[in-house]
Amino acid sequence: MRFSRRAHLAYNTGMAHISLVLPFALPVPEFAPDLVRALQAPALAALLSRTSSAALYPLEPTARVLPHELWIARTLGLARGVDPGIAASSMRGYGLDPADGTWFVVNPAHIQIASSHLMMGDTRQLDLREDEGRALFESARACCEDAGHALQYGGPDTWFLRADGWDGIQTASPDAAVGMNLTDWVPTGAQARAYRKLQNEVQVSWYTHPVNAARESRGQAPVNAIWPWGAASVAAEHAQQLVARAAGKLAPAPGIATYAAPGWLTALADRRLNSLDGIAGLLSDTGGEAEGGRLFVCGNVAAPAIAADWHGWLQEMHALEQTLFAPLLAALKAGRIKTLKLVLSHRDGHLEITTTPMAQRKFWRRPTLERLT
Repeated sequence: MRFSRRAHLAYNTGMAHISLVLPFALPVPEFAPDLVRALQAPALAALLSRTSSAALYPLEPTARVLPHELWIARTLGLARGVDPGIAASSMRGYGLDPADGTWFVVNPAHIQIASSHLMMGDTRQLDLREDEGRALFESARACCEDAGHALQYGGPDTWFLRADGWDGIQTASPDAAVGMNLTDWVPTGAQARAYRKLQNEVQVSWYTHPVNAARESRGQAPVNAIWPWGAASVAAEHAQQLVARAAGKLAPAPGIATYAAPGWLTALADRRLNSLDGIAGLLSDTGGEAEGGRLFVCGNVAAPAIAADWHGWLQEMHALEQTLFAPLLAALKAGRIKTLKLVLSHRDGHLEITTTPMAQRKFWRRPTLERLT
């Protein structure tokens, strides 16, 4: 079949470019062989095997975030070295104005004493309700204002702290610190003492707070800490994007869709999904898409992986096979998707794979999940 030039251009521009980020979908190496043997995912196997490019990238040793967090920040031009500066952009997603200050994402958290060290639990498991988040926020805001810091509310588990004098503090993302010895992950640097003082004030105000009393009566963990990270200002954002653009590393901004993602990331999205029904059609619909295609972050595998619940991990991956991988493979084979990049990660690195309709015609490549090991 021959196309006119106009029809040819219309055909090509009607196909989607999709980057699919799957945090913790890459099994940890010590369990990977057993998990891959138990994983029944033929569509994912085809996506991973019939490719135009594939590479495994270790996380840089100085990074205090997870590989997918750094990948997303860099893709959006919001990283300074290995530090994601996402607070200002996330604020705007919540309808807040970062003005000219330096802001940190602040996550309410539960810190407990393990056998020999302090450890932070998965913030997802707090399951903070709106009324609880608001009440704890108001108490923390009074402490912050007394210390000369503004605190703004984004959602129950996502707040923003203005701390213009904390530019040199080194922080870690909560997902990087969860379950680890906090000695290695708490904020450090010249301003760390100011953070610890503020932390103590907030902890005292929350110690007997009615919200925590009610949570403990229901068997839920109390909220007893604030965790700042992701510092950014509007000026820093512009500088980061100028550096990325000058280095030729800043592509056109993609449209962002999220499912089961943390609050800071959901705030960056123009499409916030509550289910994966019809996902292939949604992602391959290029009408009104940004020039940079579509970035989709699907985070439902993270919670069981963080908890080392590998049975739960397999269940979530099997669910994704039906609701995500199979529909995307069908859309790719039908030509509705031009390129599909998969970014699968664990704590120590990420696997980046690109496939296309042409690559899926490589019938001589046997579909296998071996790239997950």
